[in-house]
Amino acid sequence: MSLLIPFTVLIERRSKVLRAAVATLTSFSLFISGFGLRMAHAAPRDDDRRAHKVARDLDDHVRGFNGKRNKWARDIGGVRHVQAVVVTDGSDPSMKGLRQYVRSLGGTVHAVQPTLHTMTVQVRASDIERIADRDDVLSVSPNRQTQRTFSAIEAVTGATASSVRTYNGKSSYAGIDGSGVGIAVLDSGVMKVHSAFVGPSGVRVKRNVSMLNTTAANWAGTAASESSLQPGSLALTTYEALVANDAALVQDGYGHGTHVASVAAGRYFAPKASNAQDMNGIAPNANIYDVRVLGDDGFGTLSDVLEGIQWVIYHAKEYNIRVMNLSLAAQSTETWQTDPLCAAVRSAAAVGITVVVAAGNFGSNSQGREAYGQVGSPGNDPSVITVGSANMNNTLARSDDTINNFSSRGPTRSSYVDGYGVRRIDNLLKPDLVAPGNKIVGAAATSAVGLTWNKLARDNGNALVAPLGVAANLNETQMMLSGTSIAAPAVAGAAALLLQANPGLTPPLVKAILQMTAQPLPNANLLQQGTGLLNVDGAVSVAKALRTDIASAIAAGTITPGTTLIASGKVMPAAVTTNNGATFNWSGMITVGGRQVVTGSALMTYQPIYDQRVTWAGRTVRHRSAVYWSGTGIAANTYVKSFTDTALYNKLLLTAGVQNVTALAGSSSLSAKTGVFMPTAQLQSWASSGLLLTQGLILSEGLILSEGLILSEGLILSEGLILSEGLILSEGLILSEGLILSESASVGED
Repeated sequence: MSLLIPFTVLIERRSKVLRAAVATLTSFSLFISGFGLRMAHAAPRDDDRRAHKVARDLDDHVRGFNGKRNKWARDIGGVRHVQAVVVTDGSDPSMKGLRQYVRSLGGTVHAVQPTLHTMTVQVRASDIERIADRDDVLSVSPNRQTQRTFSAIEAVTGATASSVRTYNGKSSYAGIDGSGVGIAVLDSGVMKVHSAFVGPSGVRVKRNVSMLNTTAANWAGTAASESSLQPGSLALTTYEALVANDAALVQDGYGHGTHVASVAAGRYFAPKASNAQDMNGIAPNANIYDVRVLGDDGFGTLSDVLEGIQWVIYHAKEYNIRVMNLSLAAQSTETWQTDPLCAAVRSAAAVGITVVVAAGNFGSNSQGREAYGQVGSPGNDPSVITVGSANMNNTLARSDDTINNFSSRGPTRSSYVDGYGVRRIDNLLKPDLVAPGNKIVGAAATSAVGLTWNKLARDNGNALVAPLGVAANLNETQMMLSGTSIAAPAVAGAAALLLQANPGLTPPLVKAILQMTAQPLPNANLLQQGTGLLNVDGAVSVAKALRTDIASAIAAGTITPGTTLIASGKVMPAAVTTNNGATFNWSGMITVGGRQVVTGSALMTYQPIYDQRVTWAGRTVRHRSAVYWSGTGIAANTYVKSFTDTALYNKLLLTAGVQNVTALAGSSSLSAKTGVFMPTAQLQSWASSGLLLTQGLILSEGLILSEGLILSEGLILSEGLILSEGLILSEGLILSEGLILSESASVGED
């Protein structure tokens, strides 16, 4: 028996004055069986998704609607050329046919990421539609420019709780400290010899690689190798030598990446400066893998980031890289289904890498009003953990913590245009949770040549360095930053702790544990804080209680939906945490399907959504699976060659017994504080009366926004151009509430 539920499609209207984007509901069907929530078996809608495959900003430029200068476009011999990133369907992993086609058009191939099914090309603007018309092409995006977007943080998050780890003179640890777990930091670089990254066994920055060395997407550079990265091949050896940055004299001239890495995994040291602060990160013994995708000026390209993600995926099992931090965000007009960065991070999650992404620093508009719908890519992807920023308000107590005004609010406003020309907006609930991200002290990179500060510190010393009064002692310098990109690595460090405590967790399960143990902050809603503030102590206690073979059982297909995840002889901890003398309840909730909020003890039984290969949002369910290199002398199931990606229909997603609390929130109203605007703490208090998923229950699309809300209440929503046109910005350059570094790295009023 099944119940089919049609939903009205709301078509976007634009106002010349407001141009506010309206939430779009797509027609879809769900049915509930005795087993729980399933996606109905409906006809594929691939044609709809592919009807408009060129990103809006690129399409507008090609058609002459946007005369703005972009670094990915220039005239050559009087003819407009563009640099673009093409995402393919994976039917030809090497993209040989597409490469030949691009060259037949007179274009150039700058970079190929076969693992991600992406390719960076330079072609005449007039040829973009020809490329998009190919059946093997899913999307075409401009090669957007990229820019960089103590331990109080240990104490506030609960990382110093005795249940997590204990200290021995602040120089050694016993317990859960991230040991053995690799965290990849994609940023401006990491200064490996900084004292914050030295542990008992030596330097913990295990590799420094630079995607900038390939000059793959630089207009003035040379094309990177297009050869396959077969293990043991000469092409691979040549490529690895090209990207190696381990011996560079300056590994982080900009300074952002070193600070980010120290928040995730910095370690206490005895600084020479008497006023220097203890700046332990969340996982102070984790291994760090520096993947440089931003230059000394804080700039890079989308292609560089994709190249970095591919490197991490390729080496993940070899180096035990289980976590990847992206403290940057892209302006993107594209749905999570086709956006290049989203596709890349989804691939990372599919091989067991927990991807943590900054939500963005665009929670207020230029008039200082709260702005919703400002989460960029890849934070708009359902598979990642998207992190907002909380303000500790200069205390170790959690009771006075608030959400930073600058922290980007959801919902996601990325979209696609269907075959009928109707814009379909994703409208997913984001962020997933928040972490401390205001005035966080961390490591400051310096150059051994003349003992010079990094560019951020040089340009903004009065704001970043002066308040600390710390001298430029080599390998021991510190500075202070704020932003969601500083909050994100706190969650990345927490993920490393969970994976040390229980290596059998999958990325969706890591996300679920972090969400359900988070503390809902008072008066903040789902679009501001997700399920609440990071609670490391509670999350680690849950990880310890679960089976350690979950991931392998899912991969082998030997675990069935509804099977308990609690290990033999273990019990689930009480859903409360005491931190710095104060006790608080956990949220107990997780977000699923992009727009649903669920709770209940059944979440600690196996739910099919805990399979890292499955991504569910709205009416779409995708299955992404890795294809590994094989052959003589190649370790089995180690090096990813490509991915397959298929749509799933009639897929069991949640079992009966899970409680759906979405309906309790009601319809969304900003003034009434209902729906997506209901305080998370209030929703949590009602969660015990949530609706069980059983046969005959009719589910709505979830928590969404209606056109009337925007028009009647004046809610500010992004049009879908998440950041400024054609830029990828980092999320960590806000110095304090109300002060933000502009793109030119000067301090100004937000």
